[in-house]
Amino acid sequence: SFHVLCVGSCPTHSSLPLRGFSYVDLVEGLQDGRFYALKRILCHDKEDRREALHEVEMHGLFEHPNILRLQAHCMVEKGPKHEAWLLLPFLRRGTLWSEVEALRDKGAFLAEERIVPLLLGICRGLQAIHAKGYAHRDLKPTNVLLDDEEQPVLMDLGSMNQARIEVKGSREAMALQVRGSLPLCGCAIS
Repeated sequence: SFHVLCVGSCPTHSSLPLRGFSYVDLVEGLQDGRFYALKRILCHDKEDRREALHEVEMHGLFEHPNILRLQAHCMVEKGPKHEAWLLLPFLRRGTLWSEVEALRDKGAFLAEERIVPLLLGICRGLQAIHAKGYAHRDLKPTNVLLDDEEQPVLMDLGSMNQARIEVKGSREAMALQVRGSLPLCGCAIS
């Protein structure tokens, strides 16, 4: 269990399907005084709970500086529904997207000398994910946080899945594409 004090809340789109929704609360650790992000995933049924626990499981696979670390988690009953609580580090700089948007609002761009280290960090995080046989499947600037040293940290691991899918023929490949489960990369077709 974890002991936190809630400071603020904002709704966010979840990595879960449209019927899922999540909130991220800024919380303060009562024991250490540090700030954390508490992601609360609303679970309406067993499938939502399974998907939320999948995100927890994906976080548990990694201990890498470019992948957001899960500090703690639990499932909270709210009447007939549940909430999955994921306690994550709070990174004050926010997302890569918010950084790019702030620069755009000033009529500026991300300098080339900043872009290369950012891309390198993103690639290192992806390399760690791919080395374990998984694909992120939702990589975008809103899912990349920046730490205090401006290192990118990949987040929102709920869409992650096995990267390699073996397909034995064009008919099977077409069926996977129609269902939308064939990833864009890491696919072995035999």
